Amino acid sequence: MKKIGLVGGTGPESTLMYYKNLNSGIDRITNGEAMPDIAIESVNFTRAWNYVTEGQFDLLADYLYEKLEALEKGGSEVISLTAVTMHVVYDELAARFDKPIVSIPKTVTEEVVSKGIKKIGLLGTIFTMEKDYMKKDLREAGVEVFVPSEEDRKLVATRIYEELEKGIVKESTLAELQGVINRMKEENGIEGVILGCTELPLILNQDNCPVACFDAVEIHIRRLIDLSVK
Repeated sequence: MKKIGLVGGTGPESTLMYYKNLNSGIDRITNGEAMPDIAIESVNFTRAWNYVTEGQFDLLADYLYEKLEALEKGGSEVISLTAVTMHVVYDELAARFDKPIVSIPKTVTEEVVSKGIKKIGLLGTIFTMEKDYMKKDLREAGVEVFVPSEEDRKLVATRIYEELEKGIVKESTLAELQGVINRMKEENGIEGVILGCTELPLILNQDNCPVACFDAVEIHIRRLIDLSVK
């Protein structure tokens, strides 16, 4: 089994989700006969997020590259970032780093295409909804990508930053997010929605989502497990 290396801390709640679900997933598919060897290089969330909001992407790439190097030196073979927003510098990191970095956007795109979805909604941080790094692979695969209205984007981002990043889950927020998805369904004809922030699965799932729900974390974790146990 290959050692898994994660760049975590962006944020802590989703990093815990990765750790827990990687362990339980590998335990399940090996019938309890094996547990994964996992290394986590945790970043300072405030520092990383400030780089993003201030547009200091060269500094962000340098910072994340240090973490990737530490994982490689520690023997990790299956290596990934654990935050969609940090993929804003994925191309730069992939060009510099010796080992493959298991991409969340590329993995999610493969899943969406495999289900025959042609119109997909995208929820996430402001940067994920407004920048191209989560949409590029989908569009190249022939999938139309839609994001909420400006007002709804601000709502989604606020709930992520002020609640979900802190592990706060409210029924009122669930209702708001369901409303956002329903509006995209009515206005854009979306057939599914990508939970494009690693904190969104804390509140949205296949059972309470108004359309087919593509949980970026769950899809990514499945890919990491597959690569680890090969």
